[in-house]
Amino acid sequence: MPMVIRNIAQLVAVPAGPLGGARFSSPPVIEDAALVIDEDRIRWFGPASQSPPGGGTTLDAGGGTVVPGLIDCHTHAVFAGSREGEFVRRIGGAGYLEIMQAGGGIRSTARAVRAASVEQLVEASLPRLRRMIGWGVTTLEIKSGYGLSPEDELKMLAAIRRVAEMSPVEIVPTFLGAHAVPEEYEGRPDDYLAAIADEALLARIAGERLAEFADVFCERGAFTIEQSRRYLAACKRHGLVPKVHADQITNCGATLLAVEIGAASADHLECIDDEGIKALKRTLQFNSTAMDNSSYPPAKPGAKGNAAMAVGGTSIGVTIPVLLPGCSFFLGTPPVPARRLIDAGLPVALATDCNPGSSMIESLPLVMSIACTMLRMTPLECLVACTANAAAALGRGDRLGAIAVGHQADLLILDVPNVERWLYQVGVNPVRTIIKSGRVIS
Repeated sequence: MPMVIRNIAQLVAVPAGPLGGARFSSPPVIEDAALVIDEDRIRWFGPASQSPPGGGTTLDAGGGTVVPGLIDCHTHAVFAGSREGEFVRRIGGAGYLEIMQAGGGIRSTARAVRAASVEQLVEASLPRLRRMIGWGVTTLEIKSGYGLSPEDELKMLAAIRRVAEMSPVEIVPTFLGAHAVPEEYEGRPDDYLAAIADEALLARIAGERLAEFADVFCERGAFTIEQSRRYLAACKRHGLVPKVHADQITNCGATLLAVEIGAASADHLECIDDEGIKALKRTLQFNSTAMDNSSYPPAKPGAKGNAAMAVGGTSIGVTIPVLLPGCSFFLGTPPVPARRLIDAGLPVALATDCNPGSSMIESLPLVMSIACTMLRMTPLECLVACTANAAAALGRGDRLGAIAVGHQADLLILDVPNVERWLYQVGVNPVRTIIKSGRVIS
């Protein structure tokens, strides 16, 4: 039976991604709106005065704002242990690489993860995920990367799968075996890569669908360009789609590698240069038809979908720049030059990078507010970055992250009159109702 959402003060009708240019900065906003859900899909939306007749249940938005469900497209949200001691050390002036080289950082969490069972990892992580969902996230990516051995990476991926089975939202798993060189391989990174990119291991991960993506930390003190290329190429042969932690601490050419290898996203980019921006622009394959993939004005009443949506979704070869300003906030480091990326027409995404060392932030709306103040992004740009473009970074732009006829009905009802008020009230959670696949989950 259809469900109609009425009494919507403002409906932000974000089109299907990826979105750059004017469509990124100015998504359609409909005042005094209504929206119809049929099973798990959006059937119609538009001005309330034009809503189609028919029965079904009614959901009152209470004069609030309706937006697509948020998508957190880069997290490390399953882990064990805590690193508040490093937080205090950084306050005293210690740097990220200094802490990592002293045995802290990723290796510290790896020791805690290795000591934990799958059940303990799940128990430690589920409350964190519930809080992230409570802030309005309806889809999130979770990486492994704190096991740093074949058996412990498999354990992490098993924990991520268990968490996904227990969660009301969609979890996207990523294999981050090349996150750091473990202590037992100190000085032997190539030997570690040979172990973590073993053909039998990758075949098992792909065959059991333990991960969709493969990621690498390409950075000084972690893995070089050539090592990262070798690892991602091996993963790609087994069907794992590449992603890259790129140009976070230094400009080492990792963005160029991401483009070269056809990565779904290049994440961080705090140190990106003009060459990296030009390389990302070269990946923009969508033509004018594909960019015009909005379903507003909506289809005629009663229509099940919109044929124009067939050209929507992530274009093959597009590498989405995923910005993680929570890291700059948390580490006190210079932020990514977001406006340069946006002005270049790139389809920018945002994510929390929730992790115990460099961004212990669970709230995606908080990161959106940080992006407003530190990156000079507008609230509407932040919304598009956390919906349509985040969906594109996960290869789901054809069905998630948008208010479009035929798209999955993942929606938020907010107790604020507009998106600007949402991000202006930093740290206040106005989420009234969360809808996932057409079903109210909170």
